Amino acid sequence: MNCIFHSADTRGHADHGWLNAKHSFSFASWYNPDRMHFGALRVLNDDLVAPDMGFGMHPHDNMEIITIPLSGSIAHKDNMGNAATIQRGEVQVMSAGTGVMHSEFNPSSTEPLSLFQIWIFPDKQAVEPRYDQVGYLDLVKQNECTLLVGPPSSGAPVWIHQQAYISRAQLDSNHQFNYQLKSPGNGVYIINIAGKVSIDRYELNNRDALGVSESNELIILSKSESDLLFIEVPMHF
Repeated sequence: MNCIFHSADTRGHADHGWLNAKHSFSFASWYNPDRMHFGALRVLNDDLVAPDMGFGMHPHDNMEIITIPLSGSIAHKDNMGNAATIQRGEVQVMSAGTGVMHSEFNPSSTEPLSLFQIWIFPDKQAVEPRYDQVGYLDLVKQNECTLLVGPPSSGAPVWIHQQAYISRAQLDSNHQFNYQLKSPGNGVYIINIAGKVSIDRYELNNRDALGVSESNELIILSKSESDLLFIEVPMHF
């Protein structure tokens, strides 16, 4: 089993006033040659967006973009004709493919927006752009892994063009949880959203992360109530 530990305080940081962003991998003005990606996972941004602020229209192509609000909501518009609001408890997917323009704003005048944005390299280039979003709170079971995103054949609520799986698990204190990897050759990047867990010889506190490859199963022990995000991706693509 190969492990890469990323403590929360080693992430890139950009404070633009209206946007306080933490980058797990090189992004925008933050560059770390040792942290370019984890397998097919290219970006994991932990963003806090001020009320009435956001990202104006901007382009993307040939990337699978997944947005998960942690608190607050996002007002989304794109040049495919989609206009939607994504709330906590929902996940949004955009396959940028041949190219898409979109904007993202915090529609609240009082509450900040906290979100994860994830970029995954696709297994197909120049696909037709597409958009989807879905709620998942009805699927969540305590101490179990809830699959949010996967390939078309996975049965996940929303799908992407990659053999990648994004799951979330909320664990009670002092609970042992086994995560089974879903595809041979995949690795999994785990970020501890909140709480305290141990995985192998590593202890993860709030926003610490661990990338694991060359393993079929992980044993996780929660030291407190914990909320984990699993991003399982091909290591070679």
